[in-house]
Amino acid sequence: MKIFKHVLLGLLFVSAGAFAQDAEKKEKPQGHTNQNKFKQLYDEFATPNMFRTGSGAPGPAYYQQQADYKMDIEIDDDKARLSGYETITYTNNSPDELTYLWVQLDQNMRARDSKTPLINGSGFGPATTPSRAAGSYLKERFDGGFNIQEVSDSNGKPLPHTINRTMMRVELPKAMKTGDKFVFNIKWWYNINDHVKDGGRSGYEYFEENDNRIYVMAQFYPRMAVYNDVEGWQNSQFWGRDEFALPFGNFDVNITVPADHILDGTGYLTNREEVFTKEMMKRYKKAKKSYDEPVLIVTQEEAEKAEKSKSKDKKTWKLSAQMVRDFGFATSRKFIWDMMAVKLDTKDVMAVSMYSKEGNPLWGDWSTKVVASTLKSYSRMTFDYPYHKAISAHAPMGMEYPMICYNFGRPNKDGTYSDRVKFGMMGVIIHEVGHNWFPMIVNSDERQWTWMDEGLNTFVQYVAEQDFGEWYPAALSPGQTKYPSRRGPAKNIVRYMGGNQDFIAPIMTKGLNTYQFGSNAYSKPATGLNILRETIMGRDLFDYSFKEYANRWKFKHPTPEDFFRTMEDASAVDLDWFWRGWFYTTDYTDIGIKEVKKYAITANPTEEGKKIAERFNMDTADLLYFVEEGKDGYDEALKAGELSDLPTVKEFVMDNFTPEQRKEMKSPKYFYQVTYEKPGGLVMPIIVEYTYADGTKKRETFPAQIWRLNDKEVSRAIASDKEIVSIAVDPDLETADVDTSNNSWPKEVKESEFNQFKNKIKD
Repeated sequence: MKIFKHVLLGLLFVSAGAFAQDAEKKEKPQGHTNQNKFKQLYDEFATPNMFRTGSGAPGPAYYQQQADYKMDIEIDDDKARLSGYETITYTNNSPDELTYLWVQLDQNMRARDSKTPLINGSGFGPATTPSRAAGSYLKERFDGGFNIQEVSDSNGKPLPHTINRTMMRVELPKAMKTGDKFVFNIKWWYNINDHVKDGGRSGYEYFEENDNRIYVMAQFYPRMAVYNDVEGWQNSQFWGRDEFALPFGNFDVNITVPADHILDGTGYLTNREEVFTKEMMKRYKKAKKSYDEPVLIVTQEEAEKAEKSKSKDKKTWKLSAQMVRDFGFATSRKFIWDMMAVKLDTKDVMAVSMYSKEGNPLWGDWSTKVVASTLKSYSRMTFDYPYHKAISAHAPMGMEYPMICYNFGRPNKDGTYSDRVKFGMMGVIIHEVGHNWFPMIVNSDERQWTWMDEGLNTFVQYVAEQDFGEWYPAALSPGQTKYPSRRGPAKNIVRYMGGNQDFIAPIMTKGLNTYQFGSNAYSKPATGLNILRETIMGRDLFDYSFKEYANRWKFKHPTPEDFFRTMEDASAVDLDWFWRGWFYTTDYTDIGIKEVKKYAITANPTEEGKKIAERFNMDTADLLYFVEEGKDGYDEALKAGELSDLPTVKEFVMDNFTPEQRKEMKSPKYFYQVTYEKPGGLVMPIIVEYTYADGTKKRETFPAQIWRLNDKEVSRAIASDKEIVSIAVDPDLETADVDTSNNSWPKEVKESEFNQFKNKIKD
């Protein structure tokens, strides 16, 4: 008998079904490829090399090119035209020999002969407005493309060049070897678009009542394309959606505008004392020491006065920036201008806002404070903001550039505004200021991988929004305890994840080719990272790894593999199953409770138990037996008492454990087998909450690896000293489960949030 005692407790919780299954004779299965959800991502990932290591860090041979710009820019306010002359110094740090250079001409997307309007299908609806009909079928297309007047070398000699839509190839007089520099010039002009009427990431907004414009300018100059170890020249055409891939460099930019304009942009203002009045200088010095409230540099009264002046004189503002990937600026005589200082761990930074009277009181009350809060949150999650200022400029859209971003949000004419407008403005400011980190510093390729900047940034935006609500409770509305974030929480992505698969694409898809762009590139990756942080990895491991990625790749060009590998390398958490499911497929989460069986345990042999004893040549007295609820012997077994009362267990305990160890042992009376099913394709941890008869609750999380051997269902045996009256899966909606109707035992008669939404649409 004693020979079996040491296996007794091991056998105790192995169901009879497991023995029976093992005993069955099956046909030899046919071979198949590895489709396991936990298969490593070797097939999907690029092979590590000297440029990018298997750990996700830059390799010893990593390189990146540099493009430095000197520019003279002028805006003709009467014609709404921008003209410029630039000198580019391009440095070849690659090991490759270059025979030509590629330059981006993104404004050509707006050229009269642009192909961009032709890549989307169109049709006629039953009705439309006269203005829409006129704009679509009667109006001549706006011509906002580059007019290239000169491409020349440093001596002014013309350089052969070819323009292919939004890209220009410049032929080199001789091949560039490693370490070579090449200096060349481009002269151009283009008509600035009205981005309120015609859309766009930059342009002007026209105010007819006082005949003024606000200019928010970007993509305004021919820009060098990226050349790197991943794909050589990144010369993918700009169709209007996918944003930009740019090398780092230094900028010296002189911008000439009407003398009564207020202007700011990327870089240090190097001639501040020339363009500021004495009063403005006094206010600026005060702002540099104000950490709690913004200081007005230009007041609303002064801005309204300038609106009426319409000066014909000109003024040149000089800006200089080092190690930035792009350049943007905003200018208008309508601008109110305020600033405040922000203390980070390593330095002080200026939070800045530029806005017209149409933005007040909302912008004056909150814009700069939102900028300041964002700088603190993102610095905590990544690295201290390296530049000296961050500007929020008032515009009808949201867009980002180094040190400056354009943000929407405007109150009613009487100054009132809704929560939707207020939090919409705050959210877009946080998001666009956050883009300073992703992709302006952690410089991913937006043209190829939209999610690497939009998704990562939207994730940190959620963290920053929650910080803002905590740090500025006065911004919350009555009854609110935290910032009402639109993206981030898992439950907010359910409708998208459970939608029509014909109109969903994997995150790892070029942004231009995705359906539901906002959900695909912003919401889903941000939600995935939030699930990793809150549910799978935990904040400590996630935050350490995320910060490691940001620091490894700041001022460099990361790829998706660099991010995925770094997150695992710094945490010791194997996440290949998560990256594959969440990023490479359109699978969704649906985990539920298939069934719950109750058992009682007895020393009286059952028929099934006798078969097991016979199979393993054991004495029936050496085993304990499980009796399922509803079957013969269950009631008697339940009345028999706790497990510790059974003679076989008592003997085993007496023989194998000390008195001190016996005191610590549990005495379970209730036995359950819970079978979880997974109708959804996504692998996720099983988060379970048990409620006991005495009203107490217990949480337990089974790692995602519980699905590794059976992707359909898995069972867990529970020995409990208290009776379980209910079980709930994912009680806090942490896994984006699209159907919660199967998440409870006993089954609750209620519709899932997703089904409620679908039925509401039908009504």
